[in-house]
Amino acid sequence: MDHNMFCFQCEQTAGCSGCTGKAGVCGKTADVAKLQDELTGALIGLARATGGATVTTPDTWPIFIEGLFTTVTNVNFNEKTIRAMLDRVETEKAKLAPGCSACASSCGRSDNYDMNELWNAQEDIRSLKSLILFGVRGMAAYAHHAMVLGYMDDEVNRFFAKALFAVGEDWGMDELLPIVMEVGEKNLKCMALLDQANTETYGTPAPTTVPLTVEKGPFIVITGHDLHDLKLLLEQTEGKGINIYTHGEMLPAHGYPKLKKYAHLKGNFGTAWQNQQKEFANLPAPILFTTNCLMPPKPSYADRVYTTALVSYPEMTHIGGEKDFTPVIKKALELGGYTEDQDFTGINGGHTVTTGFGHGAVLSVADKVIDAVKAGDIRHFFLVGGCDGARPGRSYFTDFVKQTPADTVILTLACGKYRFNDLDLGTIGGLPRIMDIGQCNDAYSAIQIAVALAEAFGCGVNDLPLSMVLSWYEQKAVCILLTLLHLGIKNIRLGPTLPAFLSPNVLNYLVEHFGIAPVTTPEADLKELLK
Repeated sequence: MDHNMFCFQCEQTAGCSGCTGKAGVCGKTADVAKLQDELTGALIGLARATGGATVTTPDTWPIFIEGLFTTVTNVNFNEKTIRAMLDRVETEKAKLAPGCSACASSCGRSDNYDMNELWNAQEDIRSLKSLILFGVRGMAAYAHHAMVLGYMDDEVNRFFAKALFAVGEDWGMDELLPIVMEVGEKNLKCMALLDQANTETYGTPAPTTVPLTVEKGPFIVITGHDLHDLKLLLEQTEGKGINIYTHGEMLPAHGYPKLKKYAHLKGNFGTAWQNQQKEFANLPAPILFTTNCLMPPKPSYADRVYTTALVSYPEMTHIGGEKDFTPVIKKALELGGYTEDQDFTGINGGHTVTTGFGHGAVLSVADKVIDAVKAGDIRHFFLVGGCDGARPGRSYFTDFVKQTPADTVILTLACGKYRFNDLDLGTIGGLPRIMDIGQCNDAYSAIQIAVALAEAFGCGVNDLPLSMVLSWYEQKAVCILLTLLHLGIKNIRLGPTLPAFLSPNVLNYLVEHFGIAPVTTPEADLKELLK
């Protein structure tokens, strides 16, 4: 392969325009980036081979889901495993369209797509196709979490093929824009499916205070989003004298009754994903990555990194489909953990954080919330959350939350909450002013809460005293944004920068129809949103 790449799917892309050198800002090499493009092109070929999602096998949809998830930022840096995924796509395509590979005709029924056609397309077409592609990549992550729990949705699955087929077609804006909006519609179904899968499997989350102290003795840190992997790890470590600590997007696991029942699920270690290279440097314990966000491990802790499912990095120990975490357990016992309890704090010096304020918990006290609004005790709700990242401008979100008036409530979700989730902002009517709804996919909970409040007050969601101030980093944030737009939610503030893949015309469309605006300063935005 030649040593150049093009990638602009994440918020930290070079110069806010695109990574084009020998490596991306995320750490993936140009060769890995090009293999991911090749995999995407092959998935578009597979979408063509399904003949409008009418020709499938039992393997078709899992391959779409796993293939798309493999290309999400900070998931897979390993050429070997991406090639293996490519082989699976080609094998499946051959089953759906037998004989096509040897056929000399040009019907294109199963041809792979050259992603250079997308990256070099007219900017508005490139922008809309990027929204579709990045959106379904994010949606595939949620579909995967549900799939491992035995939950799938045929309508969601079929849309993966429909969306990828559209990316490969020579269509104009009028044909592509409805597909963009349909990403939001189908992602709502996908998030509802995952919410059902999680709550039926682990129970309805309940508000929980989580300590940031790490107790002495052997322990394992588990990060990512996959609750199924956490459950398996808890089962395999029970009674072995090893404590388990969540990290990053795994924090909301503490709210689920069937996970918190394990006494050795002790607390949360560290903050958001972008701090892992510093936080893991001297950790006397192994780290298990279940999904993104994996950063290239530093030599100081590389021997303690374990991956599973679709996460992969060259030379790191991978726990395969059998999910036998024995190597992780052995490493934890070998390292021994800390000799004394370690009192860690959050970014703002707090010693605990809370989680578990999903729609089940919040709506169970909806009468209190409604009464507080009617009494004037709650003036406004802010949804402040989303992905975190390293860009300095992200301090905006901490400052914004600190400056919110005492008669406002902050709903939060995803790892963006680590900017402020250890703050003690007090309570309103017995409810904490900061409520952690959960992971990024729990935007579904935020939507359910907003819809219920709108019904209670007899108004539309856009008429509620509710403002959304969202941070984004990767593709799951893209599909969530499209879901909010599908629901007609307006005046969202987005930061710390706007996506590089939004062309001026597409951005103008979003501004004109939905009032999307970039964040400015906390002071100016608060003044505007509280008018």
